[in-house]
Amino acid sequence: MVDWLQHTTGGLLLLAAVGIALLLTMIIWWKVEPFIALLIIGVGTALAAGIPVETLVGSIQSSNAGSLIETGFGNILGHIAVIIGMGTFLGAILEASGGAQVLTRKLLQAFGEKRAALAMGLAGLIFGIPVFFDIGIFVLAPLVYVVAKQSGRSILLFCLPLLAGLSVTHAFLPPHPGPVAAAGLLGVGLGWVILFGAICAIPAWAVGLWFSNWIGNKIHIDVPEEMLEATKVHGDKPGTATSPEKRGTTKTEPKLSTVVWIIATPLILILIGTFGSIILPKKSFAAGVATFFGTPAIALTISVLLAFWLLGYRRGMSRSQVSTIANASLKPVAMILLVVGAGAFYGRVLTVSGIGKAVQSSLADIGLPVLVAAYLISCGLRIAQGSATAAIAASAAIIGPTIANAGYTQPQLALIVAAICAGSIIASHVNDGGFWIVSRYFGISVKDTLKTWTVLETILSVVGFLVAAVLMIFI
Repeated sequence: MVDWLQHTTGGLLLLAAVGIALLLTMIIWWKVEPFIALLIIGVGTALAAGIPVETLVGSIQSSNAGSLIETGFGNILGHIAVIIGMGTFLGAILEASGGAQVLTRKLLQAFGEKRAALAMGLAGLIFGIPVFFDIGIFVLAPLVYVVAKQSGRSILLFCLPLLAGLSVTHAFLPPHPGPVAAAGLLGVGLGWVILFGAICAIPAWAVGLWFSNWIGNKIHIDVPEEMLEATKVHGDKPGTATSPEKRGTTKTEPKLSTVVWIIATPLILILIGTFGSIILPKKSFAAGVATFFGTPAIALTISVLLAFWLLGYRRGMSRSQVSTIANASLKPVAMILLVVGAGAFYGRVLTVSGIGKAVQSSLADIGLPVLVAAYLISCGLRIAQGSATAAIAASAAIIGPTIANAGYTQPQLALIVAAICAGSIIASHVNDGGFWIVSRYFGISVKDTLKTWTVLETILSVVGFLVAAVLMIFI
């Protein structure tokens, strides 16, 4: 029986299925942290597959640097830790400086009252690039309250476009943890992930705006009065709800051009680095410069330094204030990095054990394209356990061994990353923390949140995947 499990395709697939079932049981029913659950299942799968203990954990008498645990964690964290950390710093200083309010107010002024929903959608799309999804809601929700209150219309018309923008950027674009982790696990450059992530995200966002307008005219939900009182925005003008003065950071607001430039800088540099290495002569000075400044860690460091100076020190923040903002921003990052690291370790186990090849051969036998399989695996994990980041880490770990050395180009790998990321946001429901944030912050009942937010997330997921699938045909 043991030999059958360890040395046959059916046995290896059974090990994978049992491992995933136990993983979901631990996360859903036993409420074990995804990091711990992935680590336990990875170790258990390795032992059941017959991987020697020395290979798994190393030897006491010698260095453990070559063990599966250390190489699994170390390789991916060495790739993504700086990127996610710097991205978090960038989002924190933009939020603390009042950049989000400036961006949203200027958009509202430019588009006018009739197109306020579009302005909120664009605010979510732009500000969502450097900040986590939930932080974007916390910062911009008061502006939604004001606009909805003054218009007298359903809050859904304004909050759903904002949520659509925040959601697609969080799902598809670096420096957010999901796409960065998937890129690292599948070995694809972030420039390609940015390019194809944006190509998939923008159509999904546009369809999400249409749905937001349609459902917002069907279901009327008033602005929650308790939230108006809590944020002290009753009667204020749009954009003044959480001004820098009220939040005690600086006395002046940053310029819109400064905010947009700081957000765009790392994306532009990474894209220059990616395509400069293709277009420019190999080993030329220009190619070296493009590669250096386009390295994600360098690009984000430059953007963070600009933000610290232009949005912080130059506008009156002290060194201690900037340091406090930076330190506080890292608190939610630790668990994200651990989850991604555990997912990478699980992926290494699947590769070394031969499970990855077994899955690959099975997909080939049934004729299921890797892109579709990646999306469906991500969808299943997302629906089952709720966490988008955990769904991406586990999905990339499962699908990674099947595409290793399969000859996929960087653009094709980027589209597989987009498919995984698309699956990670489908059907947000009661096991997802984001579901409850949306429901409570915008005063939407559970029933109506399922009708609106859950459907919106599913639309964003499906459209993003369809765009990736169509592109895969031609690339």
